[in-house]
Amino acid sequence: MEGITTIGPGSLVPEALKIHHDGYRLIQICATKVEDEYEITYSFGKDYDMIGLRMRVMPGAEIMSISNIYAPAFLYENEIQDLFGIKVKLMTLDYEGNLYRIEHKKPFQ
Repeated sequence: MEGITTIGPGSLVPEALKIHHDGYRLIQICATKVEDEYEITYSFGKDYDMIGLRMRVMPGAEIMSISNIYAPAFLYENEIQDLFGIKVKLMTLDYEGNLYRIEHKKPFQ
């Protein structure tokens, strides 16, 4: 796998497992709004190689957590829930919308 691979939400966990087994670490998870959808990019690194998984989801969508594969993912996933309103299922630690103290709930929704 090289560069960024576009996946569907149902492929996230199996693809993250493959990447983990190949020895890659989680670098970051980034969400942004693109037109009427949200784009979520997962970046992984190994030595000097960097690869990514990218998916688009509709508002109100639910995605699966990868925090049971990459423990630090729960922070990014909570951020995605707090700021974008995308529900992340089965996080190892879910702050239930309270990771940040923000004036407006889900400001990027």
